Amino acid sequence: MPSTFFGLTIAGSALNSFQVAVNTTANNIANVNTKGYTRQEAVRIAAEALKTNQRYGMAGSGVTTTDIIQKREFYYDVKYWENNARVGMQDCKLYYMQQIEEYLLDDDAAKGFSTILDEMFNAMDKLRSEPENLDTRKQFISKSQNFADFFRSMNVGLLQLQEDCNQEIATQVDNINGIAQKIALLNKQINVIELQGTRANELRDQRALLIDELSDVVQVDVTETPVVDPNNPDRYTGATNYRVKINGQTLVDTFDYNTLSYVAREKKVNQSDADGLYDLCWSETNVPFNITGKTCEGRLAALFHVRDGNNNEGFAGRVQSIAPGANGDVVTISNPSITDVNKINMAEDGIIVINNTEYRYSGFSYDAATNTYQFQLKRPLTTEERENLISRNASIGSNIDTMGVPYYQSQANQFLREFAKQLNEIQKKGVDLKGNKGGSFFVAENKTDGSEYDFADYDASGSMSTFKNDYYKLTAANITVADALDDPERLVTMMEKDVADGSAVQSLVEEMQKLKSDVNMFRGGPADQFLKCLINDNSVDTQKAQTFLKNYSNISESILQKRMSISAVDEDEEALDMLKFQNAYNLASKMIQTMTEMYDRLILETGV
Repeated sequence: MPSTFFGLTIAGSALNSFQVAVNTTANNIANVNTKGYTRQEAVRIAAEALKTNQRYGMAGSGVTTTDIIQKREFYYDVKYWENNARVGMQDCKLYYMQQIEEYLLDDDAAKGFSTILDEMFNAMDKLRSEPENLDTRKQFISKSQNFADFFRSMNVGLLQLQEDCNQEIATQVDNINGIAQKIALLNKQINVIELQGTRANELRDQRALLIDELSDVVQVDVTETPVVDPNNPDRYTGATNYRVKINGQTLVDTFDYNTLSYVAREKKVNQSDADGLYDLCWSETNVPFNITGKTCEGRLAALFHVRDGNNNEGFAGRVQSIAPGANGDVVTISNPSITDVNKINMAEDGIIVINNTEYRYSGFSYDAATNTYQFQLKRPLTTEERENLISRNASIGSNIDTMGVPYYQSQANQFLREFAKQLNEIQKKGVDLKGNKGGSFFVAENKTDGSEYDFADYDASGSMSTFKNDYYKLTAANITVADALDDPERLVTMMEKDVADGSAVQSLVEEMQKLKSDVNMFRGGPADQFLKCLINDNSVDTQKAQTFLKNYSNISESILQKRMSISAVDEDEEALDMLKFQNAYNLASKMIQTMTEMYDRLILETGV
């Protein structure tokens, strides 16, 4: 049965409850511009009624505040995180595609490819009319060196871009590790508080904000499950298990967290790669962390796509046979994905993956007659290994469906090999002013000792070997005019028969002039169309990234608006709540005042 002063108790419960409501509203208003803050709401329910043993039954005992909850919808959090990874990926891709575009500029102000090519062939045209003039010869050789320098400069820029991506990868990995550590620490703090029966709303906001930040870098998958009493599965302890996965692999498991490591490659994947590019693995287990899969998204995935993207033109094949060698076994690969020697872009000394196992090789060759590659491994294999590897798939690097830095390096190498090959073969047909047989005009600089590769081992059948003086050695990084042409008399302009009969016909110069626009040189087009092909490639990727970024940003904005309509603090709504709770508090105060007057009259004026 309620006490005589039960009415004061009821009114007092209202005062307490609405005081909490007003404080919660004040907290919302104070955090109206706080990043990541989620609107809070005091939950009130009618207090447990009391038995009165009267005909009217049970009497209400007032109101009680059971919880202060966050107005947050996890569904929209998940949608935001999923889309945020796509926004981060396309934003990063767009930035770097625009950087690549800078190295492909082709205008007079920037001394682009077309200008340099025109200058080279204009000098060649003058050479045709003044073949014995040494100044004219020097000018042509100088313009040709400018042509080579353009590609070397472009390669330096692409390498710098690749190294920038690599450095940003390290920065993003450090960021992921820092976020993982913070989330694990917050999980512990949240569970300590919530085990005591209160809700750690502000700490939950901090954790959700970290997930927002993480979702821009990698795909995230978050699950939170309640911890129940093992002796009483129906009893919730107040604690939760909070797990965060990135690309399907566990990063945080409640109080524990894993970290990623970036490890510099011992060997290059692509011939023109920068040194020391990073691969990722889990720090504790050294298990590789794959971020280049088709389903991977986020800023980190975009960095790998730009840094390693080869437009799905990586090397792959099947092991045909394995033969013992002097220093290591020789693996023959059939059905190769690359059959044009100009397109070969694998590192000379690298790693080939066979049946998911890595094997170091020291060189390789291609046999055009049998359409097979032979890789010289650095160690002999066991009999069991040989048996297990026959007919297994082999690959070097990964196929990444993005036109990244390796793709543009490879395209430049392909063009230069074909251009240099055709020009050199023309030079070799004739003789110089001293009657010496012509040699290679464009050569490859050996960065190790400063010597030159003059491609004396070139095989017109299409075969090649990294162990020989072959056009494989020529890249955009090392193309140069042969040192022999420091003497302009060594330049070849005529066939030997023209010299013998005293003819003034500069037939070889005329043949060289056709290389600009009359001979298919690159992707079915002449030399002067080369850069247009690359610019078109870049434009497609840039436009694609712009379109996707715009679409995903619009989706993100829609999700964010829906999310904020639930979670954000609305000043007008809080103002209405403030007035509502103020009036309720005032009414409860008047109720206490009324009750006080009633009890005064009861005690002081009706007593005997």
